[in-house]
Amino acid sequence: MKLVVQEFLTLDGVSQGPGSPDEDTSDGFTRGGWFVPHLDEEFERLAGTWLGEADALLLGRRTYENFARDWPRMPEHPFAALMNGLPKYVASHSPTGAAWNPVTVLSGDVPARVAEVKRLPGRELQIHGSARLAQSLLAAGLVDTLRLVIAPVVVGRGRRLFPDGGAPAGLRLVGHRTTPGGLSVHTYTSAGRPEYGTYGADS
Repeated sequence: MKLVVQEFLTLDGVSQGPGSPDEDTSDGFTRGGWFVPHLDEEFERLAGTWLGEADALLLGRRTYENFARDWPRMPEHPFAALMNGLPKYVASHSPTGAAWNPVTVLSGDVPARVAEVKRLPGRELQIHGSARLAQSLLAAGLVDTLRLVIAPVVVGRGRRLFPDGGAPAGLRLVGHRTTPGGLSVHTYTSAGRPEYGTYGADS
């Protein structure tokens, strides 16, 4: 399977708590729900198309437990059947406090375990949220595609997908679009290590 990272971001790079004020209040974060005002029908259709390419989900423990709490309670949502039915892989060094099946816990050497899952037949293994997990797998060279959806908002604080001190990575832009609600959608493939240069007369 191809490993695909899907993340919602603010213009200042925050990925924490896009869906509601109480989605993720860890580290005292109080500015959640910043993505919701910019949702529109075009993006909903696009997100449905992406989810239709998934043969499994890969989640960090916190995201898994939040999803396990919320998705079974939303049977009328158009994505609920897929989200609830897809196989879930959870990267965690401790048992989860939820049972959102079918689920497999990946512990120990998580990058090595994820590499094993990637070798299984299928289309996409999708990471939704789970920024710390996405960071570690990008650093390990396991991410094939990034789908970044950037909302036109600056929140000023919160956990970022690409924090200071993170591993460098080269990316290649393979698609981009905007939606009526102002969301900017960028799709990248991994391009190995970043390149560097010097701007000058011969550039």
